[in-house]
Amino acid sequence: MEIAISILAVAAGVIGIIGCILPGLPGTPVSWTGMLILYLWGNGTDRMGNEMSLTTLLVWLGIVVAVSIADYFIPMYFTRVTGGSRYAERGAVAGLVIGIFFTPVGMILGSFLGAFLCELYYTRKGVVQALKAAFGSFVGFITGTGLKLLVSCMVMWKIIVYL
Repeated sequence: MEIAISILAVAAGVIGIIGCILPGLPGTPVSWTGMLILYLWGNGTDRMGNEMSLTTLLVWLGIVVAVSIADYFIPMYFTRVTGGSRYAERGAVAGLVIGIFFTPVGMILGSFLGAFLCELYYTRKGVVQALKAAFGSFVGFITGTGLKLLVSCMVMWKIIVYL
């Protein structure tokens, strides 16, 4: 039974890491679920014999929730900082959704092109301003994805430590 729990926890961690890159899978919460599985049903002790504490579990839950919420606001922030409008934000999301079918390059290019085209069409600010907004959207997307990936990898490390 202990081996099955360990496999389930590691699988949740790996799926969480994959989910940080692929949309549709909540990456960081799935990774944290691997820690929860070890805490509830697994042995949950590290190499030194220390058991995983509830405090550790709750601190990581807080980090996961904060990163999951921040992931929605980071692209908007970078788009606004570079002079983009709400249209660029919406275009980036639409391009991202369309780009899902051409994963992962399609998601990145779709987000960039969606922000560029919507900014260009709706605000009529010009190509340079639209490119700046699209670049901001791109940087925000990469930053949010990188942050989620970093947290999921750290959670996976904790899962491996506590096996």
